[in-house]
Amino acid sequence: MRDFTAKHVAVLPPSGIRKFFDIVATMDNVISLGVGEPDFKTPERVRKAAMDSLAEGKTRYSSNWGMPKLREEIAHYLKRRFDLDYDTDQILCTIGASEAIDVTLRTILEPGDEVLVVEPSYVAYKPAIQLQHGVPVVVTTKAENDFKLMPEELEAAITPKTKALILPYPNNPTGAIMEREDLERIAPVCIKHDLLVISDEIYAELTYGGKNHVSIASVEGMKERTVVLNGFAKSFSMTGWRLGYAAGPKELMKVINKVHAYIIMCTPTMSQHGAIEALRDDDLCDSDVGAMREAYDERRQYLVKALNDMGLTCFEPRGAFYVFPSIAVTGLTSQEFCERLLHEASVAVVPGDAFGESGEGHVRISYAYSMEQLQTAMEKIREFLQKNGWLKA
Repeated sequence: MRDFTAKHVAVLPPSGIRKFFDIVATMDNVISLGVGEPDFKTPERVRKAAMDSLAEGKTRYSSNWGMPKLREEIAHYLKRRFDLDYDTDQILCTIGASEAIDVTLRTILEPGDEVLVVEPSYVAYKPAIQLQHGVPVVVTTKAENDFKLMPEELEAAITPKTKALILPYPNNPTGAIMEREDLERIAPVCIKHDLLVISDEIYAELTYGGKNHVSIASVEGMKERTVVLNGFAKSFSMTGWRLGYAAGPKELMKVINKVHAYIIMCTPTMSQHGAIEALRDDDLCDSDVGAMREAYDERRQYLVKALNDMGLTCFEPRGAFYVFPSIAVTGLTSQEFCERLLHEASVAVVPGDAFGESGEGHVRISYAYSMEQLQTAMEKIREFLQKNGWLKA
């Protein structure tokens, strides 16, 4: 029998995160700090709204775009929180922000089109581009620049084939953010080269140290060439609800919705009812998100200090819920460090090279875990470093 797998699919590597955690799943008594998933329950009122919708039999298809009421609430939320003005016919509800990434790329890419991917970053961007026969072009960010995208690095990566830029801030895995002045420096480059910006803002609510998220769509001249992606998974602890959205230029969103309608039809109505409740009341919305953000911030500060005290140099993240310490002091590769830490100390973290070659020499540690788990894990990491002679004196 012949191999029915398409060649461009067969060559895709498995996720570096999933590959590592397949090993973790076979082991007992491991403290895992690897998964990027909130440890909080979805707010009770949101769960209740979804359960009520099921009890009332509200289980029919919605519009391909998503329920009008939900899109109204999203439009209000985007204006209130990020000063973005969108009509409801510019907002598409998707199966998480992941589908929003995929369906946008499906819509815009011709074979051979290049898409700039800022790295280190989320593992799915490059495969999603390759599945559409596009060409991912990596733009590497550096710790000395706080992992921000610099305009000269962006300019250097552009060719006549470049069609779009994926801008992933707040960033997974580094926790870096782009402030308004940073975005204002790269916007002219995007305009000059007529690029579409796909702005993945799934961690927009999770910023710290007095820093508020700024969307590149709010920068002059950028709204008409930006598709903003967001969702409910990270900010409202709704990962399993699989609900996100995309907002962008009206004519482009019509075409994105056409593609979405063929491959998805619509998002789950139960999830949409819950999301309406999540956004319905401004004060409750801010209270729910704020409580989680406060807990993450405490953990963030603890980890940065603990890791730096051990000699694992750790950039202070201002967004998301990850730290990305350097392991250079050990002389190990990211894979070697994570494998030895797992087998010698029963702590699981993610190799930095899972997020691109530029992540080598780092590991990602999630702080979407309880403080007790984090403290136990840090003590085990300290013992691991001390046993191997790598602990800072």
